Amino acid sequence: MDLKKYGFMPHMLPEDAQGIPARVTAVHKGRYGLVCEYGETYGRLKTKEYFNGMEEFPTTGDFVMIHYIPGSDSQIIRTLPRATFFSRRDPSPGRGEQAVASNFDTVFVMQSLNQDFNMKRMERYLTLAWQSGAVPVIVLTKADLLDGGDCENREYQKSDYIRTVERFAPGVAVHAVSSRTGAGLGALTGYMAAGRTIVFLGSSGVGKSSLVNALAGEEVMAVNAIREEDGKGRHTTTHRQLILLKNGAMVIDTPGMRELGMWDVSDGLGEAFTDVERFLGRCRFSDCRHQTEPGCAVREAIENGELSQERWESYIKLKKEAKFTDNKEAFLRHKQQRNKSISKYNRQNNKIRF
Repeated sequence: MDLKKYGFMPHMLPEDAQGIPARVTAVHKGRYGLVCEYGETYGRLKTKEYFNGMEEFPTTGDFVMIHYIPGSDSQIIRTLPRATFFSRRDPSPGRGEQAVASNFDTVFVMQSLNQDFNMKRMERYLTLAWQSGAVPVIVLTKADLLDGGDCENREYQKSDYIRTVERFAPGVAVHAVSSRTGAGLGALTGYMAAGRTIVFLGSSGVGKSSLVNALAGEEVMAVNAIREEDGKGRHTTTHRQLILLKNGAMVIDTPGMRELGMWDVSDGLGEAFTDVERFLGRCRFSDCRHQTEPGCAVREAIENGELSQERWESYIKLKKEAKFTDNKEAFLRHKQQRNKSISKYNRQNNKIRF
């Protein structure tokens, strides 16, 4: 199999590379789906490299080096550098960062146009999408479910949703689509070029699997129904997986994530809240807390309608959450570096001893 179809380019191969390159197509418990020059296979991590803190644990979309073993699980020995990377705070207490996907070109931030539409959740997804280094695109799914007695009424509602989202996400492309009727799907084909990778992000029931199937032109993902009373769905996708479509584009589908804790979003927050941050640094006092101080540009913008109070509160909430995780990340980086130093010291001692 030609790994170039999966986005691998010769310049990605390190000079000191051992083994052969592969791309991670799925992550299971302790086992990884892989594709390499020999086709589809599975792999497990080499203990020495990964559990001593020497390598980043792979996630879906990663390019890795493997020792290929015919008829058995191959051995994953190295994670290659990532072009883009999406992660969140692990919802399990004390677990730190959770890798979600890597090496993608575009992030489809998805919200459904039903009872589950939630702008605050979208702000979280958008912040992490910007942080990943890829280009975010907002996809409003299930446009056919909009209330309205006639087509003209539904079109007006759809336009109203689009305007609302554009106001909260300046500079980000917004598309309203229906996987059931096919409406709006043509606008997404430009992102689906051969060799490109798109990651789908959205909560359970938003229609990620249905959209994958609609764009693929065939059923490549199982689809579950949603509950009619609240529009929420069950988890159709149980693990992150990369799918190669017939047109050569790749899609990384992810399980629905209702809990989306901030991790490192120092860059993403500024990109997602450009409308907020343009008022920062314009206050009379450099140490302004944006509360009751005179000459506060933020309070003035809120009072004259240039900035909504709700938008400001969302920014502050995510900023506080990001500050906590930034401190936590610094601690984990220090711990990882310390473990690497200990591992290097032990290896040197072993060489001297034997």
